[in-house]
Amino acid sequence: MGSKEKGKGGGDEIKVVCRNKKARHEYEILETLEAGMVLQGTEVKSLREGRVNLKDSYVKIRGGEAFLVEAHISPYPHGNRMNHDPQRERKLLLHKREIRRLTGKVQERGLTLIPLKIYFKSGLAKVELALAKGKRIYDKRAAIKRREERRELMRALKGR
Repeated sequence: MGSKEKGKGGGDEIKVVCRNKKARHEYEILETLEAGMVLQGTEVKSLREGRVNLKDSYVKIRGGEAFLVEAHISPYPHGNRMNHDPQRERKLLLHKREIRRLTGKVQERGLTLIPLKIYFKSGLAKVELALAKGKRIYDKRAAIKRREERRELMRALKGR
């Protein structure tokens, strides 16, 4: 299911529910920040079971509010007819000044806001957002080449 990490403060334990594995391959991460999420009851239960997918999801800023779009949180299996819509837009909890700053960067520089991971911190569901710039195909190839060279070097050192 999820992995556990120590929080930045040291005392908070973080339980990672889901990571966006493609994000670091598809985008160059410039800056990260943490945001809370407005969720329904059955969504929280599904998150605790790790039933979430962040593939192809992004953050849209509309009317001075931020929304997580295209994130799929599966319906809770023991939920009733009041279960949530798996693809609904979820409001993110950010300060007004953060939203204004992010809006400016997204509009002026053509950057994208993407979720990197969803986790629980002190019992609250949080999402780690990244201000990112899309990589070109040749950038992806260069990253793969660097990774392969590093692997070869590690193999050579290990073999000695």
